[in-house]
Amino acid sequence: MVVGWPGQWSATLARDTLNSVNISAGQELTHLRLYPGEEIRSPLMVVQFWQKDWLRSQNIWRRWMLAHNLPRQNGALPEPMMSACSSHQFNEMCNANETNQKLYIDRYVEEQIPLDFWHMDAGWYITSNCWPGTGTWEVETSRFPNGLRAISDHAHANGMDIILWFEPERVTSGTWLTNNHPEWILGGSGGGLLNLGHADAWNWLVNHVDGLINSEGVDLYRQDFNMDPLGYWRGADAADRQGMTEIKHVVGYLAYWDELRRRHPDMLIDTCASGGRRNDLETLRRSVPLLRSDTIFGPVDQQCHTYGIAFWIPYYGSGQRAQDTYTFRSCMLPYNTACWQMLTSELEPNPGINYDFVRQKTTEWRSINQYYLGDYYPLTDYSLSNGDWMAWQFDRPDLGEGMVQAFRRAGAAVSSMILKPRGLDADAWYIVKNLDEAVGSRIYGKDLLIQGIIVNIPSQPGAAVITYQKDN
Repeated sequence: MVVGWPGQWSATLARDTLNSVNISAGQELTHLRLYPGEEIRSPLMVVQFWQKDWLRSQNIWRRWMLAHNLPRQNGALPEPMMSACSSHQFNEMCNANETNQKLYIDRYVEEQIPLDFWHMDAGWYITSNCWPGTGTWEVETSRFPNGLRAISDHAHANGMDIILWFEPERVTSGTWLTNNHPEWILGGSGGGLLNLGHADAWNWLVNHVDGLINSEGVDLYRQDFNMDPLGYWRGADAADRQGMTEIKHVVGYLAYWDELRRRHPDMLIDTCASGGRRNDLETLRRSVPLLRSDTIFGPVDQQCHTYGIAFWIPYYGSGQRAQDTYTFRSCMLPYNTACWQMLTSELEPNPGINYDFVRQKTTEWRSINQYYLGDYYPLTDYSLSNGDWMAWQFDRPDLGEGMVQAFRRAGAAVSSMILKPRGLDADAWYIVKNLDEAVGSRIYGKDLLIQGIIVNIPSQPGAAVITYQKDN
């Protein structure tokens, strides 16, 4: 059972003496009356029934998410993609300008590292407090005298689309919104939460952001959310209208995205929310979490994130700046944001990056990334221990292909494991290839299912990728 509600929800599960489980779930607090003609909505509820094999049920869920929920781009599922940003070099965008953004784009082009997007992060707007000072959504022209459009045009000319960061709901004091429309803000002139249940605030936001998308050449809209709204919602409720402010805000939030997507039908939305805090089903029917967590580089962290999130969410992303195979492969996902320091502090090409390695591994990732949109099977137990292996499989039954990813962590004593893939055709032959070996093997499907694959990883730590393809 899944609760689709980007607000405060709760659930109770109780087992009775007859071995039945009673479940109740929904918005946590509602004690309200409606005015004549007024309507509200309740949380979206999804119930999936299953028997016997829980992994099969998880993959039915994944297939349902892909077929009926994941937003489309140009009428099709979004392809695995790679963006890049300079957020770690320029304090998000607080120290960025037109020159260094163009230089960074040029460096990726010069090193022949193909990108799908250039990502401009928080801090491009007028603010007195670096990126947290949100509420004046206008381009800072002292650093971007030609607007962000000059950077967008430069990226487009080099085959890249543009991602632009917004956080419209969190409003700080001393900004355009607090100075001009404190009545739109739950918190007033001191700052707080932009009330998306307020019709005037909603209309202004839609039109203003739509105008920036058009004027600045934005191709993908990224929305962050670095605050807890609950106190603002409940603080605005009358005693006989408890829960109403939350309902109206949630409805306004979803309608805002629906309207942006109506005006820009081929534009994806990236849900960020402090790194993965807004991954409810209603949100995921309109967006993709391109930064599933603000923890984005540690190999064990990334392995554990993928192991868990892949059961439920088929499209997700994180960062990539690895200079070794183990870490790079640990961070390979359907979507990656490249964060290599391509320039020195003097804006010269950084000689400390092994660009041949980056090109090689990026090419490897592009050769296998289509498998991430298939069925998912964990092949080891979940573990945070540095002394364990972790492995999983992504299988594309529609293609007759897939891959196994295996990770030997730094403290793992054993150098090889037998991993048994799932979902294969027992009566078919497969070409199985370790990407670190020159030659593959032709193995009968039944043998793969019963005897498994011997995966040898001599390095400690180390990682292996084994692909398989049905041999017709």
